[in-house]
Amino acid sequence: MAVIDVALAGRSYEVRVARDLLAGIGEEAAAFLRKPVVPIVADANARRHWGEVVETSLRSAGKEPRWYEVAPGEGSKSWESLARLTDWLLAEGVERGDHVLALGGGVVGDLTGFACAILKRGCGFVQLPTTLLAQVDSSVGGKTAINTSAGKNLVGAFHQPSLVLADLSALGTLPDREMRAGYAEVLKYGVLGDAAFFDWLDENGAAVVDREPAALEHAVATSVAMKARIVAEDERETSGARALLNLGHTFGHALEAQTGFSDRLLHGEGVALGMVLAARYSARRGEISLNDAERVTHAVDAAGLPAEISALGLNCDGRTLADHMLHDKKMDAGTLPFILLRSIGAAYLAKDVALDDVASFLDEQLQAH
Repeated sequence: MAVIDVALAGRSYEVRVARDLLAGIGEEAAAFLRKPVVPIVADANARRHWGEVVETSLRSAGKEPRWYEVAPGEGSKSWESLARLTDWLLAEGVERGDHVLALGGGVVGDLTGFACAILKRGCGFVQLPTTLLAQVDSSVGGKTAINTSAGKNLVGAFHQPSLVLADLSALGTLPDREMRAGYAEVLKYGVLGDAAFFDWLDENGAAVVDREPAALEHAVATSVAMKARIVAEDERETSGARALLNLGHTFGHALEAQTGFSDRLLHGEGVALGMVLAARYSARRGEISLNDAERVTHAVDAAGLPAEISALGLNCDGRTLADHMLHDKKMDAGTLPFILLRSIGAAYLAKDVALDDVASFLDEQLQAH
């Protein structure tokens, strides 16, 4: 088992990475289950695959599970879903000292975490991420949010979990497309801050996507360790260090918005294509070599992820995509910072990017491929 400490002032917590953690959750999370009844918020698919395993372990530990099921997909990160969930938690008598279990991918983690952040001004929760994307990214770091008509993740709070159990066994039931989408976030850590890890993924990426145990554990643990270091340095994204984790996201969120935040483009797929665009835009500005930009493109393409805008079949121009970025939560005094690259493994925060230039660049990409 790999155990990574997320070292925050006064409230550090562990991320445990191993197989069969859900089967032992009654023991793994015992310190946070103080009452006989345990509330569990679960993605419907995750519950179908892992609900019996979780329930058996909890009952063996003398606990009574109470389930709240959430429909899969970004549509569940809404005001309506948040209201229904908080009403249920209140009806279950959840108190500030209690912990709610969140079983599923990033949608369930975000929704549950935000509900716990606001319930009675804050109660605890334990993340049980069952997708690769959630294990290496959204379950760690305390960002919780819902979507609104104005855009993705625009209403939320920083609320850290008390424990994260990243059970690698859960990835065995993940559809291949979801596995590849999660791999985009793994690849992101190499591109933004660890050239050696990027090189390792060049050699071992296929093994990670194929769920080979040793490669998968190394990839997840390395990704979580990097995120933990960045979050410890800049928990609330005020110094600029944590902003580097948004590599690929500004471009990616615009593409997600244009495709209606639907299954047409999964979040990880948007991040993958966003990284390609960030690398190419950096090369256009003369800040990264064309060779490095092509290496990023090749790594994304080799993983079976979209590496060209043309793959999406969009019916829009660059200006339309750039306009979606105006709703980005990172906007500050009318300026949108971009995460760009000086080389593979060396991302930086650029505050001098004009959206008109981004629109022109996106027009070039739409027309060139």
